[in-house]
Amino acid sequence: MAFATGLMLIDAPASALNNLGSIPGARTDNTVGVKMIRTKQGAYPYVSAQSFRYWLRTTLEGGEQGWIPAPIYREEKVAYTDANPIKWWDDDLFGYMRAPSKRASAKEKREADESRTNETETTDTVTRVSPFRVSTLVSIVPTNVTDDFGTMSRHEGDPVPHEHQFYRTTLKGLLSLDLHAVGTFSYRNKTGYRNLDDVRIELAQAQDLEHLEDEKSYRLPYEARVQRISTLLDGLAHLEGGAKQSLHYTDVSPALTILAVTKGGNHIFGHVIGPNQRDEPELKIDGLAEALTVFKDDILSDIYVGWTKGYLDEERAKFEAVLSDPSGLANCEADIRVSHPRDAFKAFAEDLQKSENANWLD
Repeated sequence: MAFATGLMLIDAPASALNNLGSIPGARTDNTVGVKMIRTKQGAYPYVSAQSFRYWLRTTLEGGEQGWIPAPIYREEKVAYTDANPIKWWDDDLFGYMRAPSKRASAKEKREADESRTNETETTDTVTRVSPFRVSTLVSIVPTNVTDDFGTMSRHEGDPVPHEHQFYRTTLKGLLSLDLHAVGTFSYRNKTGYRNLDDVRIELAQAQDLEHLEDEKSYRLPYEARVQRISTLLDGLAHLEGGAKQSLHYTDVSPALTILAVTKGGNHIFGHVIGPNQRDEPELKIDGLAEALTVFKDDILSDIYVGWTKGYLDEERAKFEAVLSDPSGLANCEADIRVSHPRDAFKAFAEDLQKSENANWLD
């Protein structure tokens, strides 16, 4: 199986992108802290994978590429999407779990809710492992978090004090997309793989989806699967989101990204970027050369490097010097293409649409 494998860096010069709420015992009652991983080496600010996926969903829903999001339904203490990956793109790419209550009171409430008139009937528990995976976005180095003190003083009387934390760092995250799983829906009776119940199987048959009998799956046409993947890539290129944007406006779209299609889901680029002695991001040329050598038989595409000019210019110059040296990455058989991150995602999507690369989705 083939996977879209990617690494991304987010430049956070003064940011508080994912917060944990009030801090007990702080000097003001409404002090807001940031999420951090505390180690012996220090505190590493991070953005949870759940937050990142929320940013991406929101970006996709507001984009211009025709993303089709699933409706969300609430049932007392649980909430779930329509869980129909044939119809809804985020159910396909982000996965789902749905086991609606069979109690008579819950059924009556669902039937009385007019917003659910177009809901897909669910006759059995359905679940889907997300084809799209993302790591926690973690600071590349431990960082001193700043406490910012402020007041609300636009009213008569004493000002109201408040505080919040923010940081300056580079966040690194890993991405992976199972290309075969996109648009391919299993009816195996196994947790995470029973994507379709009887109702959804009938829908797949009615739409004449390809039946992969050996896999016990139904599959969308190639063009539909490519369209969903290309739209996801466009969302990553235009990523928006994050907390405290009114105070710390931070561009969370990738400042640097490395992408490729690889065999298997193991990440080959996880260790090619790390801190140097000045705690600044550094492209580890030896690490990249080793990865491209060891995994050369697993790399199915070009290597798409998106690098914003003005960000780590010295590192980019060092990298381009290696690329211009015939012996620099001698064991790399794939072409390495350097451009702006948005252009890199676009080039990847365009190559995905070429007929000679259709095997990436097999």
